[in-house]
This record gives sequence, structure tokens and C-alpha cells, in this order.
Amino acid sequence: MYTQNFKIILAFLLTFTTVFASAQKKFTVVLDAGHGGSDHGANRSYSDIGRIAEKDITLAIVLRVGSMLEKNKDFKVIYTRKIDEYPSLSDRTNLANRNKADLFVSVHCNSSVKPTAYGTETFVQGPDQNDTNLEVAKRENDVIFLDEKDKQTFGSYDARSPESLIALKLQQSKYLESSLLLGGLVEGYFVNKDKRSSRGVWQKNLHVLRMNAMPSVLIETGFINHPEESHYLASDRGQDEISQSIFNAIIDYKKAIDRKTGGAASNRKPEPEKKEEVPLKNDFRILLLTSSVKYNDEDPALKGLNYILPLKENGIYKYYYGVTNMASIRDINLKTAKDAGFRNAYAVGFMPNQKLSLGYYTLEVYAGKDKLATNSFILQTLKDVDREKTNGIFYYTYGKVNSLEDAVKLQKDLESKGIKNTVIQKVNN
Repeated sequence: MYTQNFKIILAFLLTFTTVFASAQKKFTVVLDAGHGGSDHGANRSYSDIGRIAEKDITLAIVLRVGSMLEKNKDFKVIYTRKIDEYPSLSDRTNLANRNKADLFVSVHCNSSVKPTAYGTETFVQGPDQNDTNLEVAKRENDVIFLDEKDKQTFGSYDARSPESLIALKLQQSKYLESSLLLGGLVEGYFVNKDKRSSRGVWQKNLHVLRMNAMPSVLIETGFINHPEESHYLASDRGQDEISQSIFNAIIDYKKAIDRKTGGAASNRKPEPEKKEEVPLKNDFRILLLTSSVKYNDEDPALKGLNYILPLKENGIYKYYYGVTNMASIRDINLKTAKDAGFRNAYAVGFMPNQKLSLGYYTLEVYAGKDKLATNSFILQTLKDVDREKTNGIFYYTYGKVNSLEDAVKLQKDLESKGIKNTVIQKVNN
């Protein structure tokens, strides 16, 4: 009888210990300070504050976020680095996967060849939403080849192969909704609390997001090449505010997850599980403005926003921002546009790969009062360029395609040849 009772008590204690340990499991967050060691990341020199490097700013922000999280008993914090060293990209993701982290947050600083570019943006895993701007993916993935381990592992990876895209779509669907949730919270705090300018939440094919088996975000905290924003990033005030906003977003994210799953942080019954976000049938772009005037990419009228697609129809230029087939990202893009000053912006749906039955798309490669010289770069580079003169303005156009997607590809091809600031023009027969 004693032995039997002892076994019952032991079984109860083991069960209670297991349940208690499960209930007490901490929410594990991996904080990744981008770059480090020999990889300085983006950097600039200024006469008043000297040289600033992305690797130093990201480490300062991550250590601040981690310090705040470590004061909360519900969190376990793991750092990919706490000093000026360079962990390989595979080391960073392997660390997160090995510890079965609940969340991966990578902190970076942005840079651009455009001196007017500024603002924050957050990336989640997925195929690039806009092929015309791959600078972020190129910059963050290029450091794969700094490390022999990464080179051996990822040297043969082809981000554009059909097999890779299928794998991306399968993986992103598993963690996309949660990653978008955190990304939206981060950008929301940047805008509403810190009064920053947000460029939105985007999908990008980045290694530190692609190889993680958990919700993951990569936060671009601002542009180092922008004179004002760089000083903010390098200042104690800026780093404190950015850190506090990321911390707040992580706290709100955990609360939302706890409400959904009935976790420890929930004081009420879990809400019904929301269905995974389903892609919309249409692609959505945000119409910023219409004008009879043509603006180039760096024009102040575009308020420093990136991912701009100009479309011309019936002599009117329309400027669209971003593209997505996810309702949540569409709404974030719309908010970003309005925060940038385009108060009358609205979302416009485009049917993917829709062929024009009457008409075609062409590229306006030049518009001006002066006729192009026969030895001009455009006419020397392109053959079969059409020219017409309307109201004293010479218009040069090139190519004829039947879908907007084909026009964007043609535009990319011309950009690779050095012909920039072209406009896609819809011609109705």
C-alpha cells in the first residue's frame, strides 16, 4: 500500500512539475544587432559628430531593448552579439532556431543614394513586393559572403529560382501574420509615439528572416545618409526613443499572442482564432497624386517616399506608392502615405497580369522642350524610339507591351542600361 501510494504521489508531482514548468515557460526573444566587427554596415562622416557606423547604433539600441525586457520575468532574452563582433548570418539564425525562440528581432540602419530618403521601415519574410528596389535585400544579404560558413551554405542559393520561391511562399504563410502584427506595432509606435515618418511594412527576401522558424522582423530604424535623421540615430535621445518603441511593440505583441492562445498574460478567455490572412485577388497601389507635371524619383513633391510607380494616361501623370495583395499591408501603406502628407491618398486595385485588349503600355523615356540630339545617350542606347511633339513638348517613347507587369520589367531593363526616370504610359486605341 505504501509503495502504491508513493507511486501515485510521485506521478502527481511529476505531472504537476511538468504542467508548472510548461506554464512558467518564458517568452524567448532573440535580439540581433545588425552587422558588427569587420562589417560596419552603412556609415557616414559628419563634421560635427564624426564618423557614425550602423554596427554601433544597432548594438546600442539592441542592448537598451534587451535591458528593458530582462526586467520582465515573462521574457528570456538572447543576443546574437553584445560586443563589436561579427556573427555569421547562419550563426544568428541557428542560435534562434536552436533555442526555439518565440520571436526574432533584427535591428538595422538604412542608407540610400538619395539624400532625401528618410524614415523607418520594417521587413517581414516573403518575395520582394517591388522588384524595382532591391537595395535592402542586396545590402543585407551580401554579407553572407563575408563568412566561409555562409558562403558554403548559401553560395548556391538562387532567390529567383522557382524552387526557392515555392519554399518562401510555404514558409512565409506559417509566420507571416504574426510577423506583420509585430511589424505594424513597431511602425505604429515610431509614428504615434516618436513622431517619426514610416515608410511601411514590407516583404523582403532576407536571410535572417528566411531561415528562421519563428515570427521575425528586420527593423530599419532610419537613414544614416540623411543629415538630420543620422544625428537622431546617433544621439542618446534617438536611441532611447527607438528602443522604447521596439520594447513597447514586443510587449504589445506578446499580449496579443497571449490573448489569442490563452497564455499567461491573458486575464480573459482567448479570442476566437483568427483565420490566416488570405491574399486578395487584386494588387493594391496607393495613389498619391495626379498631375500634368512629371516628377523624378528624388523630387521633393514625393516627400521622400520610395517604391513610387508613375503611370501616364491621357496626358496626366499618376503617382502610385507601394504594391501588395495583402489587406493589412495595403492599409499600412495607405497610412504611411497620409502620414507623409498625402492626405487625399487612396488605394487602387489592379488586376494582376491583365492584358489590354484595346491599347498597350509604352515607356516615356524623355519629355522636354528640346529635341534629343541624334548622339544622345537615349537614342544611342535604344533603337526604334518613337517621337511626337504636342503643345511645344517633345515626347520620346519606347516599346509596346500588353500588361503593367511587362511594362515594369521593361522599365527595369532600361534602368539597368542607365536610362532612369522613365514613365509607364497607357495608350488607348
